[in-house]
Amino acid sequence: MKSSSRIPALATVRVGSAILLIFLFSLAIVPTAVFAGEWRVAPIRLELGSDARSGVISVVNEGTGKFQVQMKAFLWEQDADGKDQLTETKDLIFFPKIMVFEKPEERILRAGIKTPAAAKERTYRLFIEEIPEPKKADGTNIAVAIRFGVPIFVKPLKEEPKGEIAKLELVNGDCRITVKNSGNVHFIITAVNIKGKDLKGQETFAKKLDGWYLLNGASRVYTAAIPKQVCAETATLDVEIPTNKFDLRGKLDVDTSMCH
Repeated sequence: MKSSSRIPALATVRVGSAILLIFLFSLAIVPTAVFAGEWRVAPIRLELGSDARSGVISVVNEGTGKFQVQMKAFLWEQDADGKDQLTETKDLIFFPKIMVFEKPEERILRAGIKTPAAAKERTYRLFIEEIPEPKKADGTNIAVAIRFGVPIFVKPLKEEPKGEIAKLELVNGDCRITVKNSGNVHFIITAVNIKGKDLKGQETFAKKLDGWYLLNGASRVYTAAIPKQVCAETATLDVEIPTNKFDLRGKLDVDTSMCH
């Protein structure tokens, strides 16, 4: 499966009466999400607001057999640890609710918002979920269904993007970085780059952590373990966090007591 912007697609695997849920991720930012070479979605996100209260999403079936998908809308929030929280909602208007394809073709899914723009950005996920065809066969039946959530962002009246490294610490050899979204719109953390240097400025340690969406008001902690010997040789830690809106930087002077 190829998807975009590290947006989760949920693959549901049914084995007999058992159901396995597998989240699949990708980091590439491309305009189309392609699943198993059979169907694709474009664009992979919508931005709505006072100037555009509705948008369209193309669902393209490239397979030759019968294929159908259903749609569900969820409010997308993040908890105190930055983990995604989804709650089914009626804030979004979308049509159709179900699409049935009998042949290779493209269909249009229309989505819009009921409420006007507010002081803070509102975020949703519109899931497009494949409905697997029942299969009759002897023995165990296996059906795989792809569930893809298109992010929908409702822009605020005035955008104020802002982020910060709220805390940078080294405890028992673990570097902990707390990134906070203190603005009113989301941003995408491209990566978290950590580099250690000794007293001569020579690099002792380097680590790159994957990023993700950080919604307004949310925080997330990134952690990287530094080997004890390497930590003892490190004098400073430099942190660089590029995002799609700005870059964040931090620096920490290391004391050997932080390594034990």
